[in-house]
Amino acid sequence: MRAVIQRVKEAKVSVEGELVGEIGPGLLILLGAGKGDTPREAEWMAEKVANLRIFPDTQGKFNHSLLESGGQALVVSQFTLYADIKKGRRPSFIQAAPPEVAEPLVEQFASGLARLGIKVASGKFGAMMDVHLINDGPVTIILDSAQL
Repeated sequence: MRAVIQRVKEAKVSVEGELVGEIGPGLLILLGAGKGDTPREAEWMAEKVANLRIFPDTQGKFNHSLLESGGQALVVSQFTLYADIKKGRRPSFIQAAPPEVAEPLVEQFASGLARLGIKVASGKFGAMMDVHLINDGPVTIILDSAQL
């Protein structure tokens, strides 16, 4: 699995003009599942994201995690994180997991965050979504379960 994690002051996602998920301070997580990903990767990613120390302490140092800061998470599925652009000009997405595999993994990731006590909102799997955010920092981290 791959994630682009952005620290935000607030974020929301809508589908066809309808708000489907919204958070205050916390993390916007763009999440993609790749071929071969399993529930093990989803659980590892949830634990890792929840405990990343990317929130500032009183001295401005990255010493607090999402759990410690009381932040929220907005999870938005994004298969395009598996784009291969080595050849030609049009990306190939053959390394992305098929929807019937990816959707349960994205849901398991979000559920894993919730089990850890994080308030979680989500986009709508497979939909064209409008994502709005106010970046905080900006702080953006790329995480790949291949690092597992």
